[in-house]
Amino acid sequence: MLIGNLLLLKNDYFSSLQASSLQYWDGAFSYFVYIYVCYDKSKKLTMKILIVEDEPKLLALLKEGLENEGYEIDVAYDGQIGLKLAGNNFYDVIILDVIIPYINGFELCKLIRAKNIQVPILMLTALSSLEDKLSGFDAGADDYLPKPFEFKELLARIKVLLKRTTGIIQNSNTITIADLELDIDKKMAKRGDKMIELTSKEFFLLEYLMKNKGRVLSRLDIAEKVWDLDFDTTTNIIDVYINILRKKIDRDFEQKLIQTRKGLGYCIDL
Repeated sequence: MLIGNLLLLKNDYFSSLQASSLQYWDGAFSYFVYIYVCYDKSKKLTMKILIVEDEPKLLALLKEGLENEGYEIDVAYDGQIGLKLAGNNFYDVIILDVIIPYINGFELCKLIRAKNIQVPILMLTALSSLEDKLSGFDAGADDYLPKPFEFKELLARIKVLLKRTTGIIQNSNTITIADLELDIDKKMAKRGDKMIELTSKEFFLLEYLMKNKGRVLSRLDIAEKVWDLDFDTTTNIIDVYINILRKKIDRDFEQKLIQTRKGLGYCIDL
């Protein structure tokens, strides 16, 4: 929100400046935004959920309830928008209704899996027969919750999916993959009994990789999520940071966690 307001202010104010002054202040503005983003990233990264639901009242209730629990929420009112969002963004969980416009939830789940997107998917639908549930699981869903439902149960199922796929230990803000442990609050990393010293950027890169365990992240994905604004993807700085992390995380251990997928990107996996 702050960045959006700053951009509006920038456009209104800068239009009155001469070209020479514009160049100076535009650079200063970009630097300020960069500093703000770096500061903002020192906070805990928020789990992000996509909800695909065409019933406005239910969607509003879900969005408000999950945001109150600390999750960041994106919404889609039909299957086409849901597929586009799932393909262009990274989510920790996707919640799908089945009876939605254009692409139903079962087909949408299949299409997401066909893109090799391994995000946990929870079906939330009025279709409650055994056949419907089996169709959901056959499509690639990880869980299936019939409507009507209790919000507390939905919340519990989301937490189970997050714990199962990311290794996050609930209530401790610790991510664990094999013997690699990342403490989000204390900004500390440990593998086995060895404490690992990380710079701020190395920490956020490792956190992003671990929160997307098993998912291949392209250099552009990493640039957008870790480096943010106006990152020059033609440089090799991401490769440099990956190599630094490898030396710190993997070099002294037999099991190598940071992996390269040639031509695709990087991931952490067992």
